[in-house]
Amino acid sequence: MDLTALFLTLRLAAVTTVLLLMISLPLARWIVFGRSRVRPVVEAIAALPLVLPPTVLGFYLLVAMGTSTSLGRGLTRVVGHPLAFTFSGLVIGSLIYSLPFAVQPIVAGLRSVDPRLAESAAVLGASDAKIFREVLLPLSSSSVIAAAVLTFAHTVGEFGVVLMIGGNIPGVTRTLSISIFDQVQNFEYGAANRTALVLIGIAVCALTIVYSRRRAAVSVG
Repeated sequence: MDLTALFLTLRLAAVTTVLLLMISLPLARWIVFGRSRVRPVVEAIAALPLVLPPTVLGFYLLVAMGTSTSLGRGLTRVVGHPLAFTFSGLVIGSLIYSLPFAVQPIVAGLRSVDPRLAESAAVLGASDAKIFREVLLPLSSSSVIAAAVLTFAHTVGEFGVVLMIGGNIPGVTRTLSISIFDQVQNFEYGAANRTALVLIGIAVCALTIVYSRRRAAVSVG
């Protein structure tokens, strides 16, 4: 077991999950309650990583992070170095690739809340922010937890995007999915089996949490 790759993977998943929740909560709120005509377009873009091949997404991210584009040169000037083949680059790629796994559960949770509750709070004088914070979020907490768990698990299992923009640098960009690829390439099937079991264990635990929370929410409802 490559412990360095394990810790790097868990760190990447944790950072991605926290940042994506910060992004996805206001985005999901806007998708559900906004009135702009571009909402379907934004929602489609947020779901695009679900159907887009990871190598395609990874390729364009690699180009965007490189110094051959104005965006890449601008990011390099801000950060001080190219983002490709760095941990920061992996975080950016993970944010984009795992975005639907954070946004869609929260959108579904907010849409499942009885709109009359928010209307009643508004009549009583509550602001939109207070309604979202004290009414909508508590009632859709199971969906928020599901979004966090799914985002974490999905980031742990990333391969295509990670390989394209991060390469295979030990201690910097080599995650568990890259490590198991290397182990198979080197015919180290015993090590690959142990790494695969860890990934399976994380996935099973994540899905168990999601489904147990959903069952608990249904029972309460």
